[in-house]
Amino acid sequence: MIYRIIVAAIACTVLTSVSTAQAEQWGQKLFSETHHHFGTVSRNAKTEHSFVIENCFEEDVHIAAVRSSCGCTHPVLTKKTLKSWEKGEVIAQFNTRSFIGTKTAEITVVIDRPYYAEVKLTVGGTIRSDIVVEPGEVRFGDIELGVKKVLDLKISYAGRRDWKILDIRGNSEYIEVRLDPIQRNGSQTNYLLHITAKDNAPVGDILDELIVLTNDEKNEQFTLPVNARVIPPVSISPTFVALGDVGEGKSVQNRLLVRSKKPFSITSVDCLDGRFVFKLPQGLKTVHVIPFSFTGDLIDDQDTGSLKQKIIVKTSLGADMSVEVTVAGRVVH
Repeated sequence: MIYRIIVAAIACTVLTSVSTAQAEQWGQKLFSETHHHFGTVSRNAKTEHSFVIENCFEEDVHIAAVRSSCGCTHPVLTKKTLKSWEKGEVIAQFNTRSFIGTKTAEITVVIDRPYYAEVKLTVGGTIRSDIVVEPGEVRFGDIELGVKKVLDLKISYAGRRDWKILDIRGNSEYIEVRLDPIQRNGSQTNYLLHITAKDNAPVGDILDELIVLTNDEKNEQFTLPVNARVIPPVSISPTFVALGDVGEGKSVQNRLLVRSKKPFSITSVDCLDGRFVFKLPQGLKTVHVIPFSFTGDLIDDQDTGSLKQKIIVKTSLGADMSVEVTVAGRVVH
């Protein structure tokens, strides 16, 4: 009898560990990356990295918590519940104000639905104490298409009297850097940087990293993250609509908002799925509301019920002034 109980307990343990391992693998699939290294950064630099979460499954995913193993990194969750094909982010913020030296942290993402899993994200980097950047970030924010924007940034170094910046390199052709002449005051060295987001940058995010090369043989370089978002003359919100589960034969309603600084009209809404019905607004306005409905019908016997559809809204502002939105959901019996 005792033997049977022991065997049953061992079998239960094995089954539980297999189930846990499967859940861990399931959770890992939500992330395209789980590691990031910030490199060498200056004191006070605002340094962060976004780990993108995408729910590629039919069930809703719920994130119960995120926690960090080190105070040098603060995790921020942008969205707790992700419906099918929705995206969210875990933003790892490197604390360069309170910490110096080489630091690493493990961020644990706790998922409790539809299955329990813990996903580990790791970050690391080296924070220099002899270099201070003000302000602590190169963040342009939103920039209108075709508009140039310039930010000034000060780099201060305390140490060697002959320390200097040799070069500044970046990967983006839309970011330009100009360096003012060096200023010295004893052991203090100061530089003023003029960083320009060019007016030929296309619509979308600019995520760059400026590499500052110096004559310091022990610490030859450090990095400055740069980010900007070039916004189009016409924008739509939301850019992703999660319909969730729609009962067969049932209808759900939603709406889209299209904006521009210049008055315009909606000329057409294109969608390949006939189950969507749109009501086009009339007249010239700076903001248009487009109501739409979706009816949960299965197209044929092979239809699994899952859908992911692109909607294109065209405007009177020209052929290039169209906007897109993605809709996802599932038809259930």
